[in-house]
Order: sequence, then structure tokens, then C-alpha cells
Amino acid sequence: MGQKRQSIIKVADVRRSKSGNESGIGTEKWQIDALVAETVTLPGSIRPTQTSMPMYMFLTRSEYDRGVNTFSPEGRLFQVEYAIEAIKLGSTAIGVVLAVEKRITSPLMVPSTVEKIVEVDRRIGCATSGLMADARTLIERARVECQNHWFVYNERMSIESCAQAVSALAIQFGDSGDGGSAMSRPFGVAILFAGVEDGKPQLWHMDPSGTYIRYGAKAIGSGSEGAQQNLQDNYTAEMTLTDAINLSLNNLKQVMEDKLNSTNVEVMTMTPENLFRMHTKEEVEKIITNLA
Repeated sequence: MGQKRQSIIKVADVRRSKSGNESGIGTEKWQIDALVAETVTLPGSIRPTQTSMPMYMFLTRSEYDRGVNTFSPEGRLFQVEYAIEAIKLGSTAIGVVLAVEKRITSPLMVPSTVEKIVEVDRRIGCATSGLMADARTLIERARVECQNHWFVYNERMSIESCAQAVSALAIQFGDSGDGGSAMSRPFGVAILFAGVEDGKPQLWHMDPSGTYIRYGAKAIGSGSEGAQQNLQDNYTAEMTLTDAINLSLNNLKQVMEDKLNSTNVEVMTMTPENLFRMHTKEEVEKIITNLA
């Protein structure tokens, strides 16, 4: 402790001589005590110099956790990593066609009010997994951007541009540069954007870090690891719409905790001839029956 205190005293003396402080050794003594013991009671008007403290403060992991835009020494943003983990708390969504598990946690819940697949505009649909309150905020942004693009340019917004606009909002945590209030944390939700452009299907995935990537098939949510492996083994770009639906529901059947039925699953398909189309419970039940 004596050696450490001597090095601090030396730095304090150098700072005093450079700044031309004439308040005497008493002020420097209180400054040194503030650095070593962190908290002291100062008499009268004497105050410790705050500029020296950052030289001796080292953030622990818990302190890196508190800052949404503070990198750890390993180059990690822990808050973003935690938001990505929040996605795994959500239900499974598979994006060949959009097929999503709906978790009905109580028999008193009305299943039709639990929406995991929503329409952004006529040519874009999306499935979400994670915190649904966060999902609604991002979906609302997607809808506003699509309508604004139609109003200004008199053309439909591309699926990639829609995903890009939403990702721009997703990465604004901890940033209030536009004069607005900063978001206190990243969004804990992942989104699959699906649609048809130039007669061809497109699927884009966005995660809480704001990264958006195009996929041929993608799974998100609690069972995404196993479902994604099944997609890698069985998905082909040449498969028919019926094959894609069967693959999606077979994947859900394998990773869901509850038995697959028409109440806890939603299915949406999109083709050039028939845009955003939600399948009815009867249609889903028929598909599930044919899987057995």
C-alpha cells in the first residue's frame, strides 16, 4: 500500500505544479485521500480535484453492462448481446414461408389476439420473436416508412429498404444526436421480413444489433438452433410452395414444446399472384393432418 500511495503522491505533485495551484499541501493531501479511499469527508470549502480520478478507475464487467454504447476491452457490447439472448425467449419463427408458433400461456387467453405474423404492406409481411412491445414499435416504423415511400416516390418500397429503415431505428440506442430522447437499451426482438419482388421471393433477417441479412431460409426464437440445422439439411431453392409449408411445419413440430395444432401456429404465404395471405385455422389443420 505504501508503494502505491507514493506513486499517487508523485502524480498529484506533478499535477499541482503544472496547474499552478497555490492552495498548499493540504489540498493535495485531500486529493490523494480521495483517490485511495474514494470517499472522504472534506472540511470547509476544500474539494478533491475530479480530473485525476479517471486515471485510476477501471470498469468492471458490471459497469460495462450499464452503458449501451460502451465497448468492453474485448470489443463487445454486452447490452446488445443480452438483447440477442432475449430473442431466444420468444416463440419459433421459420421463414421459408412465414410459419410461427403462438404460445398460449393460459386457457383464458383468446388465441386470435396473439399475432406473431403481421402485414407491413401488400407486398411485405413480417414474423417476430422476442419482446412483443419492442416488435410493435419496429413494425410501426416499417409501416410508416413504406407509406411515406409510396407517397413521395409513387412506388412500393423494396423489402431491403424496409429492413434498412427499421435497422436504422434499432441502432439508435444510447444516441440522442437528433435532439430527441435516447433509448435506454437495444430492442429485444428479431424480425423476418418476407415478400415478393420481380416475381421472386425474398427473406431478410434483422437482429437487435441492427444487422440485416438476406436468407433463403431462416429460423429465429427459442428453438432456432435445431430448426436452422433442419433448414440447412432440407431446404432447396427449387422446392414448391407446398413443400416449403410442409418443411416449416415439420420444423415447428420438432422444436415446439406443445403439440402442434391450428391454434398455436400461424402460417402466411406470399406469391406473385396472391400477395400477403394468412391461412385459416381449417387450412392449417388440414396441413397438419397431412403431415402425420
